[in-house]
Amino acid sequence: LKRAARLAPAPCRWNSGLPVNIGVLFVPQQEAWVVERMGKFHRILEPGLNFLIPLLDRIRYVQSLKEIVINVPEQSAVTLDNVTLQIDGVLYLRVMDPYKASYGVEDPEYAVTQLAQTTMRSELGKLSLDRVFRERESLNASIVDAINQASDCWGIRCLRYEIKDIHVPPRVKESMQMQVEAERRKRATVLESEGTRESAINVAEGQKQAQILASEAEKAEQINKAAGEANAMLVKARAKAEAIQLLAAALSQQHGSAAASLSVAEQYVNAFSKIAKDSNTVLLPANTGDVTNMVAQALGIYTTLTKPQAVKAQDETPPAHEDSQPAAMEMLKAEQSSSS
Repeated sequence: LKRAARLAPAPCRWNSGLPVNIGVLFVPQQEAWVVERMGKFHRILEPGLNFLIPLLDRIRYVQSLKEIVINVPEQSAVTLDNVTLQIDGVLYLRVMDPYKASYGVEDPEYAVTQLAQTTMRSELGKLSLDRVFRERESLNASIVDAINQASDCWGIRCLRYEIKDIHVPPRVKESMQMQVEAERRKRATVLESEGTRESAINVAEGQKQAQILASEAEKAEQINKAAGEANAMLVKARAKAEAIQLLAAALSQQHGSAAASLSVAEQYVNAFSKIAKDSNTVLLPANTGDVTNMVAQALGIYTTLTKPQAVKAQDETPPAHEDSQPAAMEMLKAEQSSSS
């Protein structure tokens, strides 16, 4: 019974309530009355006042020029992946040519409804189930284009078609829900992995920056340390140079050799006083007690090194070293006897 009611044609509004020809007729706005004279098409009455000949003229069809809404009954269709769907829709159309709509097809509304159903089945058979839900607008546009190509000779133009409901079998609905849940879990896993990846990248980037800053700090510290050591060496070298200059100036003066002999003797005595304090192994020269001989050797080396300078200084200053060396020897002997 439901199938028979679904396939039964919708009630036709074209042949219902035909006006009677009384000679003077008033046609309402947005309507077109098709007039036949003696059974043959005569003319179409426009809205407003119209005059007809009684008994000869007859109003055969009344066409509405307004936009008509037709509910397309629910029907079953099979998709490209062999899923049976129950789908219904709404069809919006308008009569563009009253003559073709009256004489081109017996029941325009029923014809357009059947055409919409068959077009819907054919278009759904080209798409898979997922594409049916994703490409709903393109499916509606395809159905409208197919209906307009077929209904052009009927004087009817389809304005738009809208799918109302799509019913899927219960098992397919369960599988779709499972697929949606799996997709959501997949997205959650991907987002979690991306968060872990970003976190690891940030930690590695932080460690890299920390190492770079630490190396730069160490580099700056080494540079500063090297600069400090270089400055210290320069200061020591300058101080030593000044000391050597002062010593050279002092030695070039009168009694300079005696002062040098006294300084060497003092260093010799101090060195022997520190023997065997740091370790038990001691290396001593053969004549340890002969301080005079050691000083004489040191003075001989010094005299050899300073002999060229002494020749130059001899021309400028009077000789005074001959008297200073015996005095220096006497002072060394006195210091040696006092220390012994």
